[in-house]
Amino acid sequence: MARVERWGDPPAEAGLAVLAVHGRGQEPVYLWEVAQRVAAGGTAWYAPAAPGRTWYPQRFTEPLEANEPDLSAALGAVDAVLDTLARDGFGVERVVLLGFSQGACLLAEHLLRHPRRYAGAALLTGGFAGPPGSTRTVAGDLAGTPVLLATSSRDAWVPVERVRETAALLGGAGAEITLRIDDDPEHHVNDDTVAAVRALLARALGASQSAC
Repeated sequence: MARVERWGDPPAEAGLAVLAVHGRGQEPVYLWEVAQRVAAGGTAWYAPAAPGRTWYPQRFTEPLEANEPDLSAALGAVDAVLDTLARDGFGVERVVLLGFSQGACLLAEHLLRHPRRYAGAALLTGGFAGPPGSTRTVAGDLAGTPVLLATSSRDAWVPVERVRETAALLGGAGAEITLRIDDDPEHHVNDDTVAAVRALLARALGASQSAC
C-alpha cells in the first residue's frame, strides 16, 4: 500500500476530505504547497505517495496496456485511500478528488471506471488515459458531481483536446463541469486555478455542512 501523508484539520473536526494525488516526478509535498495556497479550512487532506515518484511508466496517451500493471496498481492505491477515508468517517459524498498532471490523469481514469457522487473533483492538467482517437465510456453515473478541469492551451505534456474530451465524457455521465483553459506556458498550478479550487472546496464544504 502506498504511503499516505496527511495535513489539514483532524478528521473528527473536518467537514470534508481531499484525496490529493501528485504528478510524475513529484512527492505529496507539491500538493501540500498547493493546499497552503488554497487555504481552505474545514478540510482534511490525504495524499498517497507513488513508488519511485511515478504512478505508471509511459505517457498517459500511450495504449492502456503499455502502462500495466502499474496503472491498475495506482488505481488500487486510490481505492485504498478511499477505504481509509471511509474508516475515518468520510463517505464519498464528503470527498473531493484532486490531482495534478499524472495524478489528474489517474483520477480521471478512476472516475471513468468507478463513477459515483463525490463532493467534487479537481483535475488539474490531466485527462483520461489512451491514445488519440480513443473511444472511452463511463461505467455509470456521476450524479451531479461538480468537476473542475483546468489546463493550458500551451501545456507541453497534456494535449488540451484530451482535457476537452474528458470534460465532455464526464459531463455526459452526469457530472457538473467547469472547464478552465488558459494560455499559461508553465506546467504548474497557477493562481487562477488555485482560486477555482478554493471555490470548489468552499461549495463542497457548504453542501457537506448543510447535509449534517
